[in-house]
Amino acid sequence: MTVRVSVAMPVRDGGPFLREALDSVLGQTRGDLELIAVDDGSTDDTPAILAEAARRDSRVRVLSTGGRGLVAALEMAVAAARGDCLARLDADDVAMPDRLARQLAVMEARPGLGLLGSWAETIDAAGRPIGRLTPETDPQRLAALLQRTNPFIHSSLILRTDLVRRLGGYRAAFEAAEDYDLWLRIAEVAEVANLPEPLIRYRWHGGNVTSRKEVRQCFSVRLAQCAAAARRAGGADPAAALTEPPDFCAPGCEATFFADDARLYRVLVLADPQVPPPSGPLDLAPLLRPSPPLTHRERKLAQKALAALLTRPAIAGGIGKARLLWLAARLHPARAAALAWRALAGRTG
Repeated sequence: MTVRVSVAMPVRDGGPFLREALDSVLGQTRGDLELIAVDDGSTDDTPAILAEAARRDSRVRVLSTGGRGLVAALEMAVAAARGDCLARLDADDVAMPDRLARQLAVMEARPGLGLLGSWAETIDAAGRPIGRLTPETDPQRLAALLQRTNPFIHSSLILRTDLVRRLGGYRAAFEAAEDYDLWLRIAEVAEVANLPEPLIRYRWHGGNVTSRKEVRQCFSVRLAQCAAAARRAGGADPAAALTEPPDFCAPGCEATFFADDARLYRVLVLADPQVPPPSGPLDLAPLLRPSPPLTHRERKLAQKALAALLTRPAIAGGIGKARLLWLAARLHPARAAALAWRALAGRTG
């Protein structure tokens, strides 16, 4: 059988929802596919579920990273893919039966299209519908929007495999935003689009994102945007030499292309209550004149960081409470009072 599309499904401890995700791929109306499931160090029944699926259907290929992380799992799938197109589905989401048929038809009709996503129906842990995600669909508006935020649902995407490989695939330096970095690079050389129909069921369930992961993800978004701006200006990709997520607290960051963002995130990282005090004087100036301006998520991190400073004098380094409260009010007047009260009461979450 000729494989037209390879479906990449990284998974770690995906037991509760994995069978449903696998079945939704194997039950597609278009059968010229392979499913590349990459086990990223699971300790639950994920390996047994994957082995069972592979015995049942020869289109299932099971690989393992040994627990090296999501980017390693994605890159393993990209390297192994035999299809002209590469589709994604997370191990807790569900593909509609005609998802691949609909997307492949569009990709075949539009050779200049490098990336195609869709809308999604949101479901809870029990699979009950709870809403919809309806990102922008116009290609030109999408390309402009992409410079500021990620308007794609990763689990809904189909991409041209050769293009992903030619551009260097997913990059480990952009931890928690490795998809956004890749979409930016694709949009520079190909058309991108979303179909205005829900082709996946996107599951919302358990567990909030930790402060540490949110800080890293937001920083990686800025890193990707900074690298993209340099490429648009005609220069070489300044992130090409990065092989791992940068330590924005390291002194050497002052000489990098992301120096301004590093200075900002030395403050925002204090939103994580486990972060130790900085080794030198704390510079709060980046909160007042960030470029680009703080996003909504960054403003929330900034409020948490300032609340932490109010209750941890060792971190504040002599910065007075009045100045900290003034900064909080400038960032978000309504939220400042509540966070200040929580901080003074000893709660920084």
